[in-house]
Amino acid sequence: MAIHTPDWVKHAVFYQIFPDRFARSPRLRHPAGIHFKAWGSPPEEQGFQGGDLLGVVDRLDYLRDLGVTALYLTPIFTAAANHRYHTYDYYEVDPLLGGNTALRELLDQAHARDMRVVLDGAFNHASRGFWAFHHILENGANSPYLDWFIIHGWPLRPYSSDAEHPPNYACWWGLPALPKFNIYNAGVRDYLLDVARYWITFGSDGWRLDVPTEIDDDSFWQAFRQVVKTVNPEAYVCGEIWYPAQRWLLGDQFDAVMNYPFSRAALGFCGGHTLRRYKPGNYELKPLSARGFARQIDLLQAQYDWEVNQAQLNLLDSHDTARALWIMGEDKSALRLCVLCQMTMPGAPCIYYGDEIGMSAAQDPSCRAAFPWHDERQWDLDLLAFYRRAIALRQRYPTLRTGTFQPLYARVGVYAFARILDRQWAVVILNAQATAVTVQLEMPELSREGQVFEGVWNSGRYVVSRQALQRVTVPARDALVLVSDAA
Repeated sequence: MAIHTPDWVKHAVFYQIFPDRFARSPRLRHPAGIHFKAWGSPPEEQGFQGGDLLGVVDRLDYLRDLGVTALYLTPIFTAAANHRYHTYDYYEVDPLLGGNTALRELLDQAHARDMRVVLDGAFNHASRGFWAFHHILENGANSPYLDWFIIHGWPLRPYSSDAEHPPNYACWWGLPALPKFNIYNAGVRDYLLDVARYWITFGSDGWRLDVPTEIDDDSFWQAFRQVVKTVNPEAYVCGEIWYPAQRWLLGDQFDAVMNYPFSRAALGFCGGHTLRRYKPGNYELKPLSARGFARQIDLLQAQYDWEVNQAQLNLLDSHDTARALWIMGEDKSALRLCVLCQMTMPGAPCIYYGDEIGMSAAQDPSCRAAFPWHDERQWDLDLLAFYRRAIALRQRYPTLRTGTFQPLYARVGVYAFARILDRQWAVVILNAQATAVTVQLEMPELSREGQVFEGVWNSGRYVVSRQALQRVTVPARDALVLVSDAA
C-alpha cells in the first residue's frame, strides 16, 4: 500500500494548548453564578481556572508571530474535569470554553491566518455522565444501552475504586469515572465514527487520538481513517502511542503518532549533564552519548516509511509529562539545543504552551499551570526570541522540513546530519559539550568539490574539499547550521 500523509503537516509547527489554562477571554460572558479559581492558582489544586477558546482566538496573533502554523487542543468537549478526558457529550464543546460558537470562531480565525486546528478525541472511554452510561446507572439491567459498556456485575459501583471493591465494569486504568466503551457494539462504533465525521465536517483539521491502542481493533481504526479522509483527505490522524507503532502506521490507520521516542532521545542527548531521574510514560530517561543518540535516531528513521517520518509529531513534553526545562534540570542551554534538534529533524515539531517563555514544572498536574499573560516579569524574553528565531530557521529553508535525512557524524558529544532537497542542502551540527569543538565532516557522495556552505545559525563559511568539510567549529551547547543552494 502506498502511504500518504498530509502535506501541510510536513511543513507545520504545532503548538499544544491545554484550554483551561492557556487564556481567558473577557469576551466570553458566562451565566450568573459561575465561579472559577483565580488565574494562576497552583495547578495542584485542580479545579477550573476559566481558560476558553475565545482566549485562544485572542492570542492567535501572538502564536503567528511565534511562527506557529497548527494548534493541537487537548479535549474541548463537555466534561466534568478540567482536562476534559471525562467526556459526556461528544457533540458539544464545553460551555465553559464558549461552546460550539467559540470553536467556530477559532476555526475561522485560525484558518484566516493559515493555521490548522487539530482536536483531541478520547474514544476508548467516556464518563459516568455520558448519556448511555447514565441511562444504565438509572435503569440497571433494564437499560437498552447495557451492551454499550462491559458490565461485570450488579449493582454497579460507580464511585468505588478500593482494592476490595473495585469498579465492576470495564474502565480505564480502574478509574470508575471512565467507563470503557464496548467497541464491538455496532451502535458504539456508529456513534464514535459519526463523531469523528461531524467535527471534521465542522472544519477541524484532524484528530489526535487518546490511548488508541486500548481499542485493540484494527478494523475500527481503519474505518475511522476512512470516515475522516472521506470528508477531508488532508486531515491529520495522529495517535498517542509512546512506543514503536509500526502496526498503526502502515497507511491504513494513523498518519503518525506523538513521537515520544524522539523526545526521549533528544532529552537524553541534549540534557544529559543535568537530566533528572524521571520516567515519562514509565520509560526511564537516560543520558545519551552522541553515538547512543545516533543509534536512537537511526532506529526511528528506519522504523517507518519516509511519508510517516515527515509527519511524526516531534514533541519534547506535553500535558502528560513534566515540562522539558524541568526534566533537564532548569538548564536552558539544554532546552535550546533540544529545540534546535526539533526544528531541523524530519517530522512536525510541537511546542507545549508556555515552554517558549520558560515555564517549568514537574509532571501532571504541575505541568498544567496557567499561562502568565498578565505578568511578563515571569517571561524569559530571551528564550522567547530564541524560539522565534529557531522556528523562523525551519520555515525559511524547505530542506529542513522535507529534505532527505542523512547522518554524518556522531562522536564525543557532537552529532551531525544533512538534509537535502533538490539543489538545497543543509548540514546541522549539534554540540552537547560545554566547550566549542572543531570537527571534520565527511560529506555524502552527492556533494561536489568546491561546494560552498554558509552558516545560517552561527556564522561560518566552509567549502567541500576532498569530499569533506574541514575544521568546522561549533560553539558550546549550541548548533551550527550550514546551507548550500548550489549543489
